[in-house]
Amino acid sequence: MPPTTPAYRVPFRIDRSQAPRRYELVNDGPEPVDGLSLTHLGSGYCPPLAVRRLEPGRSMSIGVFGAGADDTGVVVVRWRRPDRSEYLWRMSLAGASVGR
Repeated sequence: MPPTTPAYRVPFRIDRSQAPRRYELVNDGPEPVDGLSLTHLGSGYCPPLAVRRLEPGRSMSIGVFGAGADDTGVVVVRWRRPDRSEYLWRMSLAGASVGR
Protein backbone atom coordinates (compact mmCIF):
# COMPACT_ATOMS: atom_id res chain seq x y z
CA MET A 1 0.00 0.00 0.00
CA PRO A 2 1.51 3.39 -0.97
CA PRO A 3 2.14 5.94 1.80
CA THR A 4 -0.68 8.40 2.34
CA THR A 5 -0.50 12.04 3.21
CA PRO A 6 -2.34 13.30 6.28
CA ALA A 7 -5.79 14.79 5.74
CA TYR A 8 -5.86 18.53 5.19
CA ARG A 9 -7.97 20.30 7.81
CA VAL A 10 -10.29 23.04 6.49
CA PRO A 11 -8.53 26.18 7.74
CA PHE A 12 -11.66 28.21 8.44
CA ARG A 13 -13.82 29.01 11.44
CA ILE A 14 -17.22 30.65 11.05
CA ASP A 15 -18.28 33.29 13.55
CA ARG A 16 -22.08 33.22 13.53
CA SER A 17 -22.56 35.68 16.40
CA GLN A 18 -24.26 38.21 14.09
CA ALA A 19 -26.29 35.63 12.11
CA PRO A 20 -28.46 35.55 10.07
CA ARG A 21 -27.34 38.80 8.40
CA ARG A 22 -23.57 38.74 8.85
CA TYR A 23 -20.98 35.99 9.22
CA GLU A 24 -17.20 36.18 9.63
CA LEU A 25 -15.01 33.66 7.82
CA VAL A 26 -11.78 33.42 9.84
CA ASN A 27 -8.58 31.81 8.56
CA ASP A 28 -7.65 29.67 11.58
CA GLY A 29 -5.05 27.71 9.63
CA PRO A 30 -1.26 28.02 9.82
CA GLU A 31 -0.83 29.24 6.23
CA PRO A 32 -2.31 31.93 3.99
CA VAL A 33 -5.00 30.99 1.48
CA ASP A 34 -4.99 32.48 -2.01
CA GLY A 35 -7.68 33.10 -4.60
CA LEU A 36 -10.43 32.88 -2.00
CA SER A 37 -13.94 33.16 -3.48
CA LEU A 38 -17.39 32.66 -2.02
CA THR A 39 -20.58 31.80 -3.88
CA HIS A 40 -23.99 31.88 -2.16
CA LEU A 41 -26.63 29.25 -2.94
CA GLY A 42 -30.09 29.77 -1.50
CA SER A 43 -32.72 32.41 -0.97
CA GLY A 44 -31.86 35.99 -0.24
CA TYR A 45 -28.83 37.72 -1.65
CA CYS A 46 -25.17 37.45 -0.72
CA PRO A 47 -22.87 39.45 -2.99
CA PRO A 48 -20.18 37.30 -4.62
CA LEU A 49 -16.90 37.79 -2.80
CA ALA A 50 -13.30 37.25 -3.82
CA VAL A 51 -10.04 38.19 -2.15
CA ARG A 52 -6.53 37.65 -3.41
CA ARG A 53 -5.12 36.39 -0.10
CA LEU A 54 -6.35 35.80 3.45
CA GLU A 55 -3.54 35.57 5.98
CA PRO A 56 -3.74 33.37 9.11
CA GLY A 57 -5.81 35.06 11.82
CA ARG A 58 -7.52 37.42 9.35
CA SER A 59 -11.22 37.33 8.51
CA MET A 60 -13.68 38.49 5.90
CA SER A 61 -17.35 39.40 6.35
CA ILE A 62 -20.18 37.67 4.56
CA GLY A 63 -23.46 39.59 4.37
CA VAL A 64 -26.80 37.95 3.53
CA PHE A 65 -29.78 40.15 2.66
CA GLY A 66 -33.50 39.50 2.14
CA ALA A 67 -33.74 36.01 3.64
CA GLY A 68 -35.38 34.76 6.82
CA ALA A 69 -33.29 33.44 9.71
CA ASP A 70 -34.03 29.81 8.76
CA ASP A 71 -33.71 30.37 5.03
CA THR A 72 -30.20 31.67 4.33
CA GLY A 73 -28.74 28.77 2.32
CA VAL A 74 -25.12 27.76 1.94
CA VAL A 75 -21.89 29.34 0.77
CA VAL A 76 -19.35 27.47 -1.34
CA VAL A 77 -15.84 28.55 -0.39
CA ARG A 78 -13.02 28.03 -2.92
CA TRP A 79 -9.32 28.63 -2.21
CA ARG A 80 -5.78 27.60 -3.06
CA ARG A 81 -3.03 26.58 -0.68
CA PRO A 82 0.53 27.93 -1.14
CA ASP A 83 1.37 24.79 -3.21
CA ARG A 84 -1.45 25.91 -5.62
CA SER A 85 -3.71 22.92 -4.84
CA GLU A 86 -7.38 23.93 -4.99
CA TYR A 87 -10.06 23.17 -2.39
CA LEU A 88 -13.82 23.63 -2.09
CA TRP A 89 -15.85 23.68 1.11
CA ARG A 90 -19.61 23.94 1.42
CA MET A 91 -20.71 25.70 4.61
CA SER A 92 -24.20 26.15 5.98
CA LEU A 93 -25.30 29.61 7.04
CA ALA A 94 -28.14 28.35 9.24
CA GLY A 95 -27.88 28.64 12.99
CA ALA A 96 -26.78 31.31 15.41
CA SER A 97 -24.14 29.31 17.28
CA VAL A 98 -20.43 29.49 16.64
CA GLY A 99 -19.11 26.45 14.78
CA ARG A 100 -17.28 25.11 11.78
